[in-house]
Amino acid sequence: MSKTKKIPNFKTEAEEREFWEIHDSSDYIDWKNAQSVSMSNLKPSTKTISLRLPEGLLESIKIEANKLDMPYQSLIKVWLADDVKHSRNA
Repeated sequence: MSKTKKIPNFKTEAEEREFWEIHDSSDYIDWKNAQSVSMSNLKPSTKTISLRLPEGLLESIKIEANKLDMPYQSLIKVWLADDVKHSRNA
């Protein structure tokens, strides 16, 4: 069993963040005993981007989204994710 240091009690999240920015977690946690955890209900973080599309293309996307009864932004995300997944498996 490895000797680990005691993790201090933090008053704020900012205080904890500052602590971990300058300390190595392996001094405080025995990672050999760590277990994998699945957090399947977490939604991935999103970032807003600006994307310029030709008007005709955007209208075509909106028509396709309407056929599928989904927002056109969601359809674009699905298409992009599928294409990236396909590209990585090729």
